[in-house]
Amino acid sequence: MPQRYLIDPAQAQDLYLPLMAELVSVKALTPQETLYEIALPGGRDLGHRPGQFVKVSLFGVGEAPFSVSSSPTKRGSFELGIRTVGMLTEVMQRMGPGEKVGIRGPFGNGFDTGALRGKDLLIIAGGIGLVPLRSLINFVIDNRDDFGRLIICYGNRSDAELLFAEERAAWERDPSIEYHVTVDRGSSQWRGRTGVITTLLPGLKLDVDRTAACICGPPVMFRYVLLALRAKGMPEKGIFLSLERRMKCGVGKCGHCQINNTFVCTEGPVYNGLELKSLQEAL
Repeated sequence: MPQRYLIDPAQAQDLYLPLMAELVSVKALTPQETLYEIALPGGRDLGHRPGQFVKVSLFGVGEAPFSVSSSPTKRGSFELGIRTVGMLTEVMQRMGPGEKVGIRGPFGNGFDTGALRGKDLLIIAGGIGLVPLRSLINFVIDNRDDFGRLIICYGNRSDAELLFAEERAAWERDPSIEYHVTVDRGSSQWRGRTGVITTLLPGLKLDVDRTAACICGPPVMFRYVLLALRAKGMPEKGIFLSLERRMKCGVGKCGHCQINNTFVCTEGPVYNGLELKSLQEAL
């Protein structure tokens, strides 16, 4: 096994030991998705990068990984946007402010915000993929002068499933943000665009050499988004894709998220286009 996967035994105990954190607020985003605000003991910051994830545990129920949805610029607490699927999320949805959850992490590499500074950012979010990308979007908004254009392309199956309504309304009003949204099937009240997310891309005018595309969504979306970006001449090194895999231990030990010779939980979940070429099983 390569040396980079080995963990110092002195650190291993802490990696597996959750901190008992407190739910600050619980807010329904849709009938299926809920936004949880969580505070660590003493109000300490999580210290995460956009795109990283934490493990949430409920004693007697289990543990599961969830992407952090708030920006590192949010102090004293952090947010997780969670879809209710399975026992742990069903129990969590019934919990309220003041109740305790176990937190391990943050884990994974996340987006390198230092390397992205000065670039135009093209955010491509499909479905619940907006949850981790919201962390990056709000980081850029809070450090607006450090970045070029902020272009957000968001697609979902229906208008009833679109997340973060208040923030999307703010993006539409903000002249420094280019926001585009589409749904696969619109209701009778929907007045926006209808079609899959790749229909948003051909009309964008990009300086591809100074643009970084940050992508997260369902795996079925990846192949078509990558084809659309390559058709626009986007260099592979400018494409950053967050892979969705079932992370388990979070520290590269169990192999649950392994693709070829990489562990997504430690060397991902964010990979650039050049790295993805050697990970054919990833897409």
